[in-house]
Amino acid sequence: MNVSSPTRKILIAGGGFMTPFIRYMAALTGKPRPRICYLPTAVGDRPDAKLNFFNWCSALAVEPFVQDVFIESLSQTKGWDEVLLSADAILVSGGNTLNQQAIWRAQGIDVVLREAWDRGIVLGGASAGSLCWFEEGTTDSRPKALSIVKCMGFLPGSHSPHYDAEPGRRPLYQELIRTGQLKPGYACDNEAGLYFEGTDLKRVVAAKDNAKCYYVSVVDGKIHERVLEPERIA
Repeated sequence: MNVSSPTRKILIAGGGFMTPFIRYMAALTGKPRPRICYLPTAVGDRPDAKLNFFNWCSALAVEPFVQDVFIESLSQTKGWDEVLLSADAILVSGGNTLNQQAIWRAQGIDVVLREAWDRGIVLGGASAGSLCWFEEGTTDSRPKALSIVKCMGFLPGSHSPHYDAEPGRRPLYQELIRTGQLKPGYACDNEAGLYFEGTDLKRVVAAKDNAKCYYVSVVDGKIHERVLEPERIA
């Protein structure tokens, strides 16, 4: 008898993964009251980020919980796999993508997240929480200037968050793709996002008017920015 594999699901936003996106993430789990894990590695487990997460979840039929990474073994008695694989969805915070990736690799969290993806646990986030799933993209994680960061590569190609919110993002992303320093990929405005099943784009969504997503590539030697018009979520 053939047993179908779970559907791999990733939901991202360019910025602003707040109540509307968490509501949609919860619906993607198919559970009446899903357990949603917040992973705030990129902000150093900052208390105010965790408080915001609980506030965004307060009106939703979800069971929110947080997994810190700055821990010690006396109080952290469960392994990363025991915690993360018990969730129905994992929401990754924004913040410093470079530090996030280094910590996840050192702790083996990157491996557990891939297993979560394979099991059909919904993954997602905005900014560092969207960038982390792609092969590469642009980041403000280093001093002085935006730069390239390599990530986990669950989704092929590159990504730029905050496409409408930070003036340097759009021209740099286009130039890096035009010159072959970055692979073609997806750019998202704040509060606009993409839902992938496996590596296939299934839906483009936004939580505010005029927020859009884009597929950026090179066509006939010139940069080409294809607008991906979203459906509105609330």
